[in-house]
Amino acid sequence: MRNSRRGVTIFFLIFGSCLIGLAIALQVGWILFSLERVAVLIIGIIFFAAIITGLVLNTIFLIREIRRNEQQDAFLNAVTHELKTPIASIKLYLETLKTRDLSEEKRREFYDIMLKDNNRLLNTVEQVLQASRTRESREGLRNITKIEINSLLEEAVSVIKNRYHLQDEEMIFAKNESVFEISGDRNELLSVFTNLLDNAVKYSKDKIKVSVRARNLDRKNIIVRIRDEGIGIPTEEQKRVFKRFYRVANSMTQKKKGTGLGLFIVQSVIKNHGGKVFAESDGEGKGSVFTIQLPKA
Repeated sequence: MRNSRRGVTIFFLIFGSCLIGLAIALQVGWILFSLERVAVLIIGIIFFAAIITGLVLNTIFLIREIRRNEQQDAFLNAVTHELKTPIASIKLYLETLKTRDLSEEKRREFYDIMLKDNNRLLNTVEQVLQASRTRESREGLRNITKIEINSLLEEAVSVIKNRYHLQDEEMIFAKNESVFEISGDRNELLSVFTNLLDNAVKYSKDKIKVSVRARNLDRKNIIVRIRDEGIGIPTEEQKRVFKRFYRVANSMTQKKKGTGLGLFIVQSVIKNHGGKVFAESDGEGKGSVFTIQLPKA
């Protein structure tokens, strides 16, 4: 596939060069022809307009292709790291357990570390698989049931609290006593909220403070808001963050490894459930708010 994309890019580069050569030849031809030959001049204008249009389209295509290739290269590097690191870690601890006589306490510590690495590995593989099978149609949903949103959010909050050993004041779930029921795939929606909460913690600054709340939007829809006080999102990038492989380019995100698939999966799953998701931020360093809108059951 990579060779195919490279071939297409080379074709358009050659095509663009030919168009530039044709444009120069046409310009020179205009100078040589007499202005009395109006028909030739009109034809020349039409051809010149067509060439300019072709050059513009060609340039747009090349810019998009370059960006896409850069994002895919970054994705491959990130996935390679996310797969290689836990595998190497597990191998190291297994070799240590095999060759050394360790105390029971130390063995348990090693087992816990290996389980965490295994979970990290499974999470990366699951993200890649989920991104490949995600389709923007309700046909992609499986195991559709009625879901009470408060219990789903409580479960997601519990998962992230345990993962990062957070205190209650660091992740606040403001439970609404009203019962909100939605219809959908519980596992996929759980992955959406754990993904968003995980990002909120991962991209927090020194102090972690994340809040989660669900409420009625109107008679037909509910909204869930996840707010953090983290690194924020620049205004011009707030719509791009949901694109496949896209990662905000700043020093914090470069330090945190990721595949660039998380928010793409979030948006795809929410769309499959007939909902919408928005990212809002006052700018870099000013925290973020992710709003999920879902139809009631």
